[in-house]
Amino acid sequence: MTIATKSLQAPFTPDALRSLAQQYGTPLWLYDSEVIINRIARLTRFDVIRFAQKANSNIHILRLMREQGVKVDSVSAGEIERALKAGYTPDEIVFTADMITAETLDRVLALGIAVNTGSVDMLRQIGARSPGHPVWLRINPGFGHGHSQKTNTGGENSKHGIWFADLGEALAEISRYQLTLVGIHMHIGSGVDYEHLATVCDAMAELVITHNLDIRAISAGGGLSTPYRDGDEVIDINNYFSLWDAARSRIARHLGRDITLEIEPGRYLVAESGVLLAQVRAVKGMGSRHYVLVDSGFNDLMRPAMYGSYHHISVLPAEGELRTQPLTETIVAGPLCESGDVFTQLEGGMVVPRALPPVQVDDFLVFHDTGAYGASMSSNYNSRPLLPEVLFTDGKPVLIRRRQTIDELMALEFIE
Repeated sequence: MTIATKSLQAPFTPDALRSLAQQYGTPLWLYDSEVIINRIARLTRFDVIRFAQKANSNIHILRLMREQGVKVDSVSAGEIERALKAGYTPDEIVFTADMITAETLDRVLALGIAVNTGSVDMLRQIGARSPGHPVWLRINPGFGHGHSQKTNTGGENSKHGIWFADLGEALAEISRYQLTLVGIHMHIGSGVDYEHLATVCDAMAELVITHNLDIRAISAGGGLSTPYRDGDEVIDINNYFSLWDAARSRIARHLGRDITLEIEPGRYLVAESGVLLAQVRAVKGMGSRHYVLVDSGFNDLMRPAMYGSYHHISVLPAEGELRTQPLTETIVAGPLCESGDVFTQLEGGMVVPRALPPVQVDDFLVFHDTGAYGASMSSNYNSRPLLPEVLFTDGKPVLIRRRQTIDELMALEFIE
């Protein structure tokens, strides 16, 4: 069993972080391309690795994925355009959704992009316009799993996928419009429980065999766990692959042909590649509570406020060496005019202090494992500009998104 530990390591060394803070200001997103390449390499037993770009949709990250042979999943018209700008061809893109707008449908059909459909209505809308179009079926098997209820994508409390009992209706629409059924997709949430995963794999195989589905591929979806806390177990990719490979083999034997096995990771590929660098702007006591306030809020890093997600926090002194003692139970919060703008909280909003070394104004806090669902979930709440992003390649930092200006933030509102 492999256990995770968190610390400031190359390329995110104290000197490098201080230098970048001086050059680009804070808050600041930072990514390490070597971590991304390493995570891709761990998944090469799968026939196709397809990046769920909603985790991090920066065009430079997408280019890195493409250079490493990774295909891409898009969930909006904007993500399709990002993939194209990054150099992907339409046949390397799959569009996944539970509904599709008229404008997005026009674009998908014009490009001939395969659609991973999450509703029967989507099949009708695609078929009526483009008979024979390539489609996947995203099936909700009636159960799910996730590190948060908000990341559970299976079961009757999830909006995702075609309900397993409605498969017959979906197949009727495929037949009616002679749509090309490429494969079956079954993703039931984030986080991995191997016993539960075995149930998912069995459900996938049984579904295909029972309905004698004429497919060429299956997708394991995503949801590979990330060790956000010190001591978290690191996922056993070989075990994960073996369970899906066994399902693939059952299906291949039944159909008498080779079946392509895809995986669709998002945060697994990018989460551990990234950190968020923020500067301390105030330290204060509130009764028995000790607060450290930084210049980054949930408009930048939404996960703690939205899911109660944990991100390890390292203290980086503005200068000199870190004093490791005494540790103080500390609530870390941001600048927003919003009570929920707290980084140290559980799901449901319960504030939980974190034991941190001494911190003073102008020091930095480093939020670890923020490469996924960090920048891509950012907003302009409180009219705060989007942050710059820096990617380390071969140990050298390159700006891949500049800081948004206030004028740019307001530009769409000046209508002549």
